[in-house]
Amino acid sequence: MKQCLSIVLAVILTAAFAATAQPRPTDSHQPRQVILIIGDGMDEQQIAIARNYLKGATGRLVMDGLPLRATAQVLTIEDKVGGKPMYVADSANTATSMATGEITSRGRIATAAGTDEDLTTIVQLAVAAGLNTGLVTTASVTDATLAAFIAHINFRQCENPSIVENVVFETAVQDVSLGGCPQDARKNGGPGAISEQLASSPVDIILGGGAKHFLVRAEAGSGTVLELAQAQGFQTIGSLAQLQRSQPGRPVLGLFADSHLPVRLQGEGGRIAEQPKPSLLNRLHPYLGSVTLPETMVCEPNPGFGETPSLQQMTATALEHLSADSDEGFFLMIESASIDKAAHKRDPCGSIGEVAQLEEALQTALAFANEHPQTLVLVTADHTQAA
Repeated sequence: MKQCLSIVLAVILTAAFAATAQPRPTDSHQPRQVILIIGDGMDEQQIAIARNYLKGATGRLVMDGLPLRATAQVLTIEDKVGGKPMYVADSANTATSMATGEITSRGRIATAAGTDEDLTTIVQLAVAAGLNTGLVTTASVTDATLAAFIAHINFRQCENPSIVENVVFETAVQDVSLGGCPQDARKNGGPGAISEQLASSPVDIILGGGAKHFLVRAEAGSGTVLELAQAQGFQTIGSLAQLQRSQPGRPVLGLFADSHLPVRLQGEGGRIAEQPKPSLLNRLHPYLGSVTLPETMVCEPNPGFGETPSLQQMTATALEHLSADSDEGFFLMIESASIDKAAHKRDPCGSIGEVAQLEEALQTALAFANEHPQTLVLVTADHTQAA
């Protein structure tokens, strides 16, 4: 099973051969650049509804034309040593499996179930091998999928220093404690919250949302997490115009929304999926009476998207930066995050728009691969979303 889970890890190890003292093989087919594109929560149903809406019943998506296709099972286990398999996963443990080749429990970011041991990630291996690295998402950069490729923490909700000790979920009845990550706090000798780990990371370019997690005070020092990133050498940007003006040569941290980036499409007038309305007789027996279906939904541009950088624009910028000074090659992870988040809200148009964004990013990646033959492009999902 571990071999199945670590297919991407094996790819980057091959591309990162220069990490050892041995000379790099001269095989022209060996990947020098690896681009991993993840549709969060994207399974056949999300792909099918997007294909039908965007291309029609007989149409084809860009991902339909990729030359190879396979499936792999990623397990989830209980949070204890030797834990039994569980049937429901989340983005934290599944992204951890893709980034490290290890099986872990829900909520964990590149840490082992039970022992809390840090698990070495693809990005860490790439950095050690001298490769450039990039992480791009339409979610907050502190969200589970991106975080699992570079951060190490026992609980995905510990996104900024103010909630490392205890994450509280507020309800109308009472506040519920979700736990915390005190062992990871810097004052306790840990690496800090996810935002602090990103701010201190060796990644060359990080793009997405999540500015609110960087505007709080860092645990170490007197400034904010954003100022910590700047002190570490990151040029920090926050708009499409700044993204387009950014130049290779310095690490980039781009934060284009307080939290997750807005989706590109919405249902007309903000509609989400509605339930069919059965008649009284149909409620008594499914063969009787009638069922009134909701009116056909038309997707429209989300006015809240505005000047938000698209996933394609972020991908193009990341590729420009990573390839500008890339003697050894690079590893780039790209996530279309709200395929999943929109499905949670029963928002089909939001999910369709995110698949469209993934398609555009894939087109850009394939165009780059056509110009740079030793580039491997992978498209996958971390888990399904049946909501």
